Amino acid sequence: MSGPPTAEVYRVDWLPGTDLLHGVCHCGAERSAEDPVELWKWMLAHPTGHDGLTGHGHSAGRTQPADTQPAGTRPADTQPANTQPAGTRPAQTHPATLPSRPSTGQEGEFTDTLVVTGRADAATDVVILTLRHPTGRELPAWQPGAHIDLLLGESLTRQYSLCGDPADRARWQIAVQRAPDGRGGSAYVHEALAEGTAVQVRGPRNRFALRPAARYLFIAGGIGITPLVPMTAAAEAAGADWALLYGGRTRASMAFAGQLADRYGPKVRLVPQDESGLLDLASFLAAPTPEAPDTPDTPDTLVYCCGPEPLLRAAEERCRAWPSGSLRTERFQPRTDIAAPAAPETADDPQTKAGSFELVLARSGLTLTVPPERSVLRTVEAAGVSVLYSCGEGTCGTCETDVVEGEVDHRDSVLTDEERELSESMMICVSRCRGRRLVLDL
Repeated sequence: MSGPPTAEVYRVDWLPGTDLLHGVCHCGAERSAEDPVELWKWMLAHPTGHDGLTGHGHSAGRTQPADTQPAGTRPADTQPANTQPAGTRPAQTHPATLPSRPSTGQEGEFTDTLVVTGRADAATDVVILTLRHPTGRELPAWQPGAHIDLLLGESLTRQYSLCGDPADRARWQIAVQRAPDGRGGSAYVHEALAEGTAVQVRGPRNRFALRPAARYLFIAGGIGITPLVPMTAAAEAAGADWALLYGGRTRASMAFAGQLADRYGPKVRLVPQDESGLLDLASFLAAPTPEAPDTPDTPDTLVYCCGPEPLLRAAEERCRAWPSGSLRTERFQPRTDIAAPAAPETADDPQTKAGSFELVLARSGLTLTVPPERSVLRTVEAAGVSVLYSCGEGTCGTCETDVVEGEVDHRDSVLTDEERELSESMMICVSRCRGRRLVLDL
């Protein structure tokens, strides 16, 4: 399926005071629709059949049939001045400048409906989806490591890493592996999101950002390669020294494997388990090999690892002797090694011992009680305060909230040890308070 029609053929704009998007063809035909995807599909189909249109209909003054109009031109008399809908703004010169529907995300986060304009098999049980805005407008900027939410149903929201080119603002790309024992998100993507279908998205956000370094070691297991694809490209463009160790069950199951090997040669080590066994982390992470002194802003070597939990745990164990902060990980599932810390010895209040604590929402001016059987997130929601969240397991980082005061019992799988120590924020879907009182910036 092709991308959105060009501005030389259509003028598209929102009708002021309404939720209607209005399109005008070079032949004079017009159509309004509340759903931008509906208008986008009309724009794709319209040039092959101008008769039988529904909508505002044809305007007068067309001097030649549309199929004889020279490509890329718009005669002055194809759209008389009096056919501009009353009260509308002048049409934009390019669909990319159109405003989106108002965001429903927290703090103005981008939330909109995109269209699947491309779908391809990347490996066994892995599909790559290309997403574009139905009007052709630019999508929000992002950096390697970012992910977006796909809002697939009322209670079905899933996160997928962006794996395309951050410089390409016209489209986003994600790769989704079908998980037979999953919770339904990947199955929905594989079965329902064909070319031409619409999907609501939210984001992007980034808890796995690529920080400046002289040298990078990338480790991927299975579909964990997705955030590392744009990272390797960024490292290469920056002239950094880098290497990628990439494992999978079989060569056929490893998305982007051929593309990466062809592009980067010996910097990429492919390890299909059925051919070569498990990844050799012992040699790959033998020790940091500094070629320049570390500085607070630019450490010599950073390790980025994404994949299944056993791989992440093994990488963490291998990097224990490395400088603090050298390893960055991104998880698909909650960590299993995080036990809830015991309450402080000084917290002898019966309420604290029972697991309840006082929660103050600084901006809302509310004081609540969080009982032991309810999360901070659910308590805040029950009080009528809207908070953005997604996984509910402490793995995606969507519900990260700034901490104003209080000692946090961190139970998430996102924050680093250093971030936990600072305790400037917490994932309110799983983390709690270790004392009697917690103040959040909500």
